[in-house]
Amino acid sequence: MTARTVVPPTASISDALDRLGLPGSLHGIGPLAPNQRASGPVFTVRYAPVDEHGGTVGDFLDDVPEGAVVLIDNDGRTDCTVWGGIMSRLASSRGVAATVINGVCRDTAIALETGYPLWSAGRFMRTGKDRVRIAAAQVDLVIDGVTIHPGDLLIGDDDGVVVVPAERSSDVLALAEQIEQVEDAIVADVRAGMPLHRARAVHGYHSLQTYQADRTETKEPR
Repeated sequence: MTARTVVPPTASISDALDRLGLPGSLHGIGPLAPNQRASGPVFTVRYAPVDEHGGTVGDFLDDVPEGAVVLIDNDGRTDCTVWGGIMSRLASSRGVAATVINGVCRDTAIALETGYPLWSAGRFMRTGKDRVRIAAAQVDLVIDGVTIHPGDLLIGDDDGVVVVPAERSSDVLALAEQIEQVEDAIVADVRAGMPLHRARAVHGYHSLQTYQADRTETKEPR
């Protein structure tokens, strides 16, 4: 990869995933603020509705390693939060890379003040205490049809969030960087006077994301 960025943008990664026949784009989850960017291995958390034992919120944070991205699945619920100000401040101070929520967060002013990156399906102030509980941590999650394993690579930026299977990360990131280079070449050619339709045709723009079943990479079983 070039020195442009450590990790290519999610748009190019999503195209690379499509080309390799891999799911990974998490629909409906967006950044709390502009210019957020984060990546790291996933630490997964699954929430469930409260049961007879009561609710539990946030205690998993003691187990999250530095540099990890917390991915919380609250089944897309928007009626109660599973992340707030205490969590943002502690996660930031402990070097956690970011938090992504299939659900909502609150105390967003604190997250913005600390510069802690958050992606979620929205924001809502009502607590998840007495409404949800932690069902499991570091287990497989399925969000928007994407199966996510602990340790998979998660990347978030202004366009949203993608998850890359850990064992395919080198293939995906290398291909995403190639896509970035092709798009740069198209822009350079058009600025030099070539018509856009010609530049796109020359560089194969319309098939950059097209699945190629005959690629030499073999998918490892998940």
